[in-house]
Amino acid sequence: MFGYRVPAPDQAMLISGGRRGQGGAPFRVVTGHGKFVLPVFRKVRFLTLAMCEAEVAETCVTRQGISLTVRAVIAFKVGNDTESVVNAGQRFLSDQDQMSVLTGRIFAGHLRSIIGSMTVEEIVTERQKLATEVLETSKTEMAKIGLIVDSLQIQSIDDGDTGYIEAMSAPHKAAIQRQAQIAQAQATQAAVEAQQEAARNQAEYNRQTAVVQAEYSAEVDRAQARAAQAGPLAQAHAQQEVLAAQTELAERRARLRQQELVAEVVKPAEAEAERIKLLATAEAERMKIQAEAAASYDRVALDRMLIDQLPQIVKEASAGLSNANVNVLNGTDGLGEIAAGLVGQGLTILDSVRRNLGTPDNQSPTKSSTTSTSTPTPNSPSNPNPSGRVEIE
Repeated sequence: MFGYRVPAPDQAMLISGGRRGQGGAPFRVVTGHGKFVLPVFRKVRFLTLAMCEAEVAETCVTRQGISLTVRAVIAFKVGNDTESVVNAGQRFLSDQDQMSVLTGRIFAGHLRSIIGSMTVEEIVTERQKLATEVLETSKTEMAKIGLIVDSLQIQSIDDGDTGYIEAMSAPHKAAIQRQAQIAQAQATQAAVEAQQEAARNQAEYNRQTAVVQAEYSAEVDRAQARAAQAGPLAQAHAQQEVLAAQTELAERRARLRQQELVAEVVKPAEAEAERIKLLATAEAERMKIQAEAAASYDRVALDRMLIDQLPQIVKEASAGLSNANVNVLNGTDGLGEIAAGLVGQGLTILDSVRRNLGTPDNQSPTKSSTTSTSTPTPNSPSNPNPSGRVEIE
């Protein structure tokens, strides 16, 4: 629309003409919205609110008298408040590039001041402290011109050809190099140990692989050997079974032959032997009976002969008494006793003949009869001679 002006988001619109702005400023500040501006009676200018930067390369002398070249970058902008916009607009509206130049000069002065109160070691090791002190000392001065500093970065510190910073860093470099060498040695040692461990693991793996392969080969060999022996073993077992069957058949045949021999030879022989034994027993019994019969017949004949000869024996015995001087003490009884004694002597002679001929005494009927006709005892009443003595001279 004609006469309506709107500032950009990073701009402040300054309207001059008409009534004054805040705090007696010669212009009014409009930010973030538009406004109607009379074309002829009002004048509009724009002030940037964007971020700006300024570079500083300043040679400074430290408290030790060593010259250092410090390079820094300052990031700044116009403040967002109306007072800052008014202060910046009054100073930089016609030439806004002067903000960077002026900011660099301001910070260069503060850098020289602060570095002059510090040593090289402090500057090198405490760069953030240096930046903070520069910002604090320049804050008030920058606010007066409507600027605010967002950051200050120390880019480099150079001592030129003096070599102070390098000498200062030599011990640290040596320590770092030593640590680097130690770390390198440790890394090398770790690498060697890792290689050795890997070699041991590889050797162990190879050994286990070789063992497994050997066991597998042995198992294969055993299986092949068993397979190779299976045929001969089966044949041997078959032959062994055949031999066992043949042996059993031979044993059966031998038992059968033995039974046949027993039936054909032994049993008939035993029967024949038993028959012969029975025949021999019968023959022996027959001969015994015949011998007993013959012996009995001989005894009867002998007894008969002795009985027949007994009178002659007694006669011969009595003939010996014919010339003897016999005194008979008891008369007829004594004579009878003498006769009885002669008869007893004859019987004794008969018994002797029988024993010499093998005839048992208990089988002689004559002895029993002779014993029954023994001489009367002296106490007999028929014996008139109690003493029973017969004297023969």
